[in-house]
Amino acid sequence: MARPTPSPVSPGQESVWDYPRPPRVEPSGERVEVWLGGERVADTTRSWRVLETSHPPTYYLPRDAFGDRALRPAAGSSWCEWKGAASYLDVLGGGLVAPRAAWFYADPTPGFTVIAGAVAVMPALVDRCVVDGEVVRPQEGGFYGGWITERVVGPFKGGPGSHGW
Repeated sequence: MARPTPSPVSPGQESVWDYPRPPRVEPSGERVEVWLGGERVADTTRSWRVLETSHPPTYYLPRDAFGDRALRPAAGSSWCEWKGAASYLDVLGGGLVAPRAAWFYADPTPGFTVIAGAVAVMPALVDRCVVDGEVVRPQEGGFYGGWITERVVGPFKGGPGSHGW
């Protein structure tokens, strides 16, 4: 399938089509929050964005951004061609459990060691994820964990017809 035409970029925005492949990791000082069951379960101004061609950023938060009882180990694992073996976590908040809504890399491949142990959250599986006061839109498709804000433009991989991008 041919690469789609990137959307126009306005001042202050970035195109996911300018992100590299393989992806890169960059630190972020944005305020990042995760909410579940009406409770803020994570809050930090120290996170990392993983940026990959055609994908909105995936945010990785340090473990200490989460409340003491906000995460618990979950069954299963997966493999990322770039980062290695991922382990899953349930997210807990406000009396709710979001099964396998988060993941982390205990021992990521070289180039991604800065996110070792940091936790990414699937925005579609919690109440909301927020970046600098803006509620993010989840990346379509249920497989990828990208966070879409007004800062990034697509089109984004994950929706119908994007499998071959």
